[in-house]
Amino acid sequence: MRLSLALILSALALPNLAQAEVPKVLTDIPPVQSLAAQVMGDLGTPEILLDQGADPHEFQLRPSKARALQDASVTFWVGPELEPWLARALEGIGTKGQAVELLEAPGTHPRQFGAADAHDEAAGGHADGHGDEHDHAGTDPHAWLDPSNAQAWLGAIAETLAKADPEHAATYRANAEAAKARIAAMDGELRAKLAPVVDKPILVFHDAYGYFADHYGLHVAGTLSLGDAATPGAAHVSELRKLAEQSGAVCAFPEAQHDPKMISLLVQGTPVKLGAPLDPSGSGLDYGRDLYETLMRSNVEKITACLSGS
Repeated sequence: MRLSLALILSALALPNLAQAEVPKVLTDIPPVQSLAAQVMGDLGTPEILLDQGADPHEFQLRPSKARALQDASVTFWVGPELEPWLARALEGIGTKGQAVELLEAPGTHPRQFGAADAHDEAAGGHADGHGDEHDHAGTDPHAWLDPSNAQAWLGAIAETLAKADPEHAATYRANAEAAKARIAAMDGELRAKLAPVVDKPILVFHDAYGYFADHYGLHVAGTLSLGDAATPGAAHVSELRKLAEQSGAVCAFPEAQHDPKMISLLVQGTPVKLGAPLDPSGSGLDYGRDLYETLMRSNVEKITACLSGS
């Protein structure tokens, strides 16, 4: 009887042992957490470093987040181009597991800041900002805003987890393929929605939408500032107002993580309409599997709503 009870208890413990083998996954920003959550499916939920509503460019790592970084089996992050603070943390406090830079993932198509913006230069370009940690002469880190890059990252996440957790490799890969198919379907829908308005120039808060614009053929006539956290002075505001008037921009879009007053001041007294705030990183949305598609659809809805009313 005692032996039977021991066997029963052992059998009951087996699912917990299997669950313990699932890697402890940590992610940096909401779109990456969403992609990782889709790959993991019901096996687990990836943690995220970025707090709700926070700006990934300016985030301060709290002690609890530092411990999560140290304890993670795998950390998926965009790379130092987006998060120099995380690069410093990985070098300083470290992590016991693997840190995967998704900008380096196979199949990712990186773009350089300004590389495909000849129309921006002709329209007056950008007004330089200061105080930002990006190198705006280098690689643009906002690669998730191109759905083809998101699909590549799904594959990279699945392969990394498959190697870390071979028992569930087939599940990770199947989940990634299903997520790729969903993104492909979404991409077709968004392209069709944007098609009637792609020839209408827009102004945006900061230089985060290059991948998005290149992928869908949008015309970004200029940005408020190259610096993600920069506030332009009076001379810059005057220059940008001139840009707004001369660029032919139809709409200007603030950003969810920043005060919209600067964009409002920029377009005041010009023919440019003020659109709803865009959100490049999704930190204002509910975190989870659906966030990536929600983010992309929401931004497209806001852009088309403003441009279609012109």
